[in-house]
Amino acid sequence: MRSLLHVEELNSPVPWADELASILFLWLANLGAAVALRRGTHMRTTALVSRWSPRAQAWAETLAVAAPCLMLLILIRPMSEYALDEWVVQTPALAWPNTIRAAAVPIGSALMIAIGLLRLARHGVADLIAVAVALAVLAGVLYLGAGWFESIGNWNLVIFFALLLGGGVLLGVPIAFCFGLATVAFLLCNTSTPLAVVSGRMDEGMSSLILLAVPLFILLGYLVEMTGMAKAMVDFLASLLGHVRGGLNYVLLGAMLLVSGISGAKTADMAAVAPVLLPEMKRRGNNEGELISLLAASGAMAETIPPSLVLITIGSVAGISISALFTGGILPGVVLAVMLAILARYRSAEIALGLKRAPMRVVGRTLLVAAPALALPVLIRTAVVEGIATATEVSTIGIAYAMIVGLLIYRKFDWRRLYPMLVDTAALSGAILFIIGTATGMSWALTQSGFSHSLANFMTSVPGGKYGFLLISIAAFIVLGSVLEGIPAMVLFAPLLFPVARAIGVHEVHYAMVIILAMGIGLFAPPFGLGYYAACSIGRAHPDVALRRIWPYLGALLAGLLIVAFVPWFSIGLLG
Repeated sequence: MRSLLHVEELNSPVPWADELASILFLWLANLGAAVALRRGTHMRTTALVSRWSPRAQAWAETLAVAAPCLMLLILIRPMSEYALDEWVVQTPALAWPNTIRAAAVPIGSALMIAIGLLRLARHGVADLIAVAVALAVLAGVLYLGAGWFESIGNWNLVIFFALLLGGGVLLGVPIAFCFGLATVAFLLCNTSTPLAVVSGRMDEGMSSLILLAVPLFILLGYLVEMTGMAKAMVDFLASLLGHVRGGLNYVLLGAMLLVSGISGAKTADMAAVAPVLLPEMKRRGNNEGELISLLAASGAMAETIPPSLVLITIGSVAGISISALFTGGILPGVVLAVMLAILARYRSAEIALGLKRAPMRVVGRTLLVAAPALALPVLIRTAVVEGIATATEVSTIGIAYAMIVGLLIYRKFDWRRLYPMLVDTAALSGAILFIIGTATGMSWALTQSGFSHSLANFMTSVPGGKYGFLLISIAAFIVLGSVLEGIPAMVLFAPLLFPVARAIGVHEVHYAMVIILAMGIGLFAPPFGLGYYAACSIGRAHPDVALRRIWPYLGALLAGLLIVAFVPWFSIGLLG
């Protein structure tokens, strides 16, 4: 009888398929995080450390490996206990012990511990001793001060989630592990909460099926670049505007808007567009610093263009419709693009090279070549906005479409690159999802402390009503985006601030657009913004060349953001 029930369950594909996908997805997230640790690609801020002496940098690099090991060693036993306790729980459709799913967290952590210890073995003995002493002293201070921390109430949050967390971030410790260490230290010094709760929160944060779109869109971005679809779109835009003074600036902005609608990841967007355009833009006399500034600003501009990974993440953690976010994200991106286009025209230094308007037959030919590529962003947005498919489903459709177009139309599909792309996708996805996991645990700890209630009271008392609230949010997320990177800032603060926004009458989609764009400005703002250094790396330029030239572009972005903030129609006018 039981076997017949199992057969009937397997004949109901949606429940068991979703369940299996959730299990595999959690394993992907944790194994991908281990791959990212082995490669040293977990998100971290090195702007401060990079200015230190080589001796100090070596110490900081050792700390960046030792701190994650410390966090994972503290949590590995509670994680294992949590997974074993789940044995008595059966998954609803497959009737498997939930340990099969929950074991992904401790096994992934065990792998990361092994990888971290192997990496530490390559560091100098002096650095290892110095880091061990520093961590031991810090642990001793926290242990001895536990009673005092409890006595000062919620002021201890400043110590754990401002000083300890902020210090770790500035010292170059990967952000995900800074979140984890701050949370563990807070719980050990201030509460009797078992650390197995942290494992449960990480499990919950990483395993939402909505987030399955993250690795799928990352893979789609790699495919778009490999198959030549991105180049085809850029060539078409260049044939339309390449003859105009400063025309390639417009082409870059237009290409970023188009490609953002496919890959969803800013680094992938810039990597697809920059190599095609920047050499020709330099040949026309543009200053390298101006080009890097425009590239970085265009990355910030396109943060809300669907299917942005930030949109998917914020929809997941704040409970907002992905379809509504995809619809609301288009016009704010266009507003910022117009502001950048005006500034780019004014600052363009292109030398007249006697370029002529491309004949209509050339424009027509490039349009014909680009048509299959141009159809992809339209397909993605239409399918989600019209409710035909979810973000996860449409990303799968996009991957299939890109493979077919690459194989049959552009005939450019390097099978040898497929495996490295899959590994890169797993590593980047794991890094992002592990941040979401640890930030979910940290957000839970902040909520339990009563911080969210205090924050809500403070934010609702800000002068100026909802517009004062929006201005404070803009300032806060520019700073958070610069220091914490985009997705960690969203995961950490969105669950705390969206209820406040709703309470004072700010539409949730409008608020999402405002804080995403503010975060984007911070992400691409030197000296701490990781996106700025990614743009410099992709453009193969030293960060100093654009350090002084990027500020007018950031100013244009801020002006566009204020327009979006004070005119809600740009965010919600198309929602119907």
